[in-house]
Amino acid sequence: MFPSRDSDLSDAFLKPSFPFRDKLRRFFWNISWLMLCRWTPKPMHAWRAMVVRSFGAKIGRDNHIYPTCKIWAPWFLETSDVVTIGPGVEVYNPGGVKMEHHSILSQDSYLCGATHDYNTIEFTYLKGQIIIEAYVWICSKAVVLPGVTCKQGSVLGAASVTSKDLEAWSVYAGNPCKFIKKRNNFLI
Repeated sequence: MFPSRDSDLSDAFLKPSFPFRDKLRRFFWNISWLMLCRWTPKPMHAWRAMVVRSFGAKIGRDNHIYPTCKIWAPWFLETSDVVTIGPGVEVYNPGGVKMEHHSILSQDSYLCGATHDYNTIEFTYLKGQIIIEAYVWICSKAVVLPGVTCKQGSVLGAASVTSKDLEAWSVYAGNPCKFIKKRNNFLI
């Protein structure tokens, strides 16, 4: 039997995951991105980085942030120098995303920083920080799930999905991703 409409007020599935203030903040962010960045030519990375910074992101020097990417909450984004957030990338970051220098999110990749506890009646919203260390490459259409750390020099292959940490200087592919081989550590 389905619950009646009278019980809707106590139904956890109907309660918002975020307060109105957060929704309003994201609304102004999305309007600003649309008006100030979405239409800009690809080479205007410095301009887009400045706009993202003005909404609370900690952005390093020489970041390449493409106009077609989506950043859910810039105030939860931190990047070092020389970071790429490519075309069509989606950064869903309620738990925060930290990207170290020389890391790349290739086109249409997706960082998913939250999920729900499907084993409870409350369907609790769960956030997890994603850390992309130096020299990591998240390839086209790959997905990184909440709480994952992609360690230095790791590669997540095209259209792969990871829910577990990636070891340093290793290549992963598949859904779920599996270790494929070691990558040359060009730093030593």
